[in-house]
Amino acid sequence: GGHGLATAYYMAKEHGLTNIAVLEKGWIGGGNTGRNTSIVRSNYLYDESAHLYDHAVKLWEGLSQALNYNVMYSARGVLMLAHNTHDVQVFKRHIYANRLNGVDNEWLSAAQAKAFCPPLVIDPDARYPVIGAALQRRGGVARHDAVAWGYARAADALGVDIIQNCEVLEIRRDNAGALESVVTNLGAIRTPKLGVVAAGHTSVVMARAGLRMPLESFPLQALVSEPLKPVFPCVVMSNTVHAYISQSDKGELVIGAGTDQYVSYSQTGGLHITTHTLEAICELFPMFTRLRMLRNWGGIVDVTPDRSPIIGKTPVEGLYVNCGWGTGGFKATPGSGHVFAHTIANDAPHPINAPF
Repeated sequence: GGHGLATAYYMAKEHGLTNIAVLEKGWIGGGNTGRNTSIVRSNYLYDESAHLYDHAVKLWEGLSQALNYNVMYSARGVLMLAHNTHDVQVFKRHIYANRLNGVDNEWLSAAQAKAFCPPLVIDPDARYPVIGAALQRRGGVARHDAVAWGYARAADALGVDIIQNCEVLEIRRDNAGALESVVTNLGAIRTPKLGVVAAGHTSVVMARAGLRMPLESFPLQALVSEPLKPVFPCVVMSNTVHAYISQSDKGELVIGAGTDQYVSYSQTGGLHITTHTLEAICELFPMFTRLRMLRNWGGIVDVTPDRSPIIGKTPVEGLYVNCGWGTGGFKATPGSGHVFAHTIANDAPHPINAPF
């Protein structure tokens, strides 16, 4: 996926390491990287998260040039809607915290929000009335599978071996407990270092090294409509109803929902989540009520108890892990790969991922 390929690329590009293999159970970009809603933003409240995600946004801004591959990054703005007094207080707190960290974010009135996103309805009598919004103009979208292939091609050009249809069956440790080798369906590979980046299934892979992870895995749903001509100018998110929407380069409306409330490795999820999300989207944007849904799906996300990622060393010498991103994985891709590569190459965290 994106995080693993980015890690391999930065290990080769910035740390001069070329004896690297990326082992993929399926095919490149076939996991969560190919199932997400492609949103990029860094308007997170806490200092540690703001630093990590803004590190990623800065890399996003020059990623197509760095990889010589168009990842279709589009800084069209991310608009986060406020529907009640609590939302207003929360988002204004975010805005002030973001500005203190050098992250752009600004407050818009309901009228200004509609001017920025004309399809939005701001009727005060609506079930979810819009009374303002927070806007990060540097936020936007990127093409999810292009990110995976861009990193894959650039890593390959630097000498990284990318092995698809290669499942890790066992992670072996020596008598002292340190990493010794990885056993796959294609054979064994001796290695002094292994970085695990297996979104949604980290606990399964790490159990093969004898480690239990503080993670739960949930289905996270999304859907797309039939394609349209360009009609939607930005990304709109609503935390109150947990629905978000943008338009892809293919013309589909990309709609995201929340996680199911039960742990599962299902890649479908509960229909009631999708129904609730569509009801909210149709009220906020009545012009979309006649659209047909093209397909819906569920990705599997790892979640830590505090909803923050884990990026660092493990108790097993030579074994590193990058997991627990929940709903924030895609937007972090370049920054995550960059700091994880530093961690593996130097056997010590980068200052940005040290808190994680």
